[in-house]
Amino acid sequence: MKKKYLSTIELAKILNISRVAVLKKIKLGQIKAIRVGRNYAISVKDLGGILGEELTKKDEAMINRVVKRTVKEYGETLRLLGAS
Repeated sequence: MKKKYLSTIELAKILNISRVAVLKKIKLGQIKAIRVGRNYAISVKDLGGILGEELTKKDEAMINRVVKRTVKEYGETLRLLGAS
């Protein structure tokens, strides 16, 4: 049976940071977790996002904006580089 949730200690070991650092990230909203009594549980489904393996909508939008701006400013240069 696969686990659905990780404890803060398990996540700390995966991220190679302290449990306190995990708790700070939870409180800052950088890691989504649910409160279970005095502890937190982190969904295994969210692990890819935490590890940076998945792009969030915000990250994707930022990348698209940067690419559009780069193409707008350096389009001719990029075209010439692609031709060589």
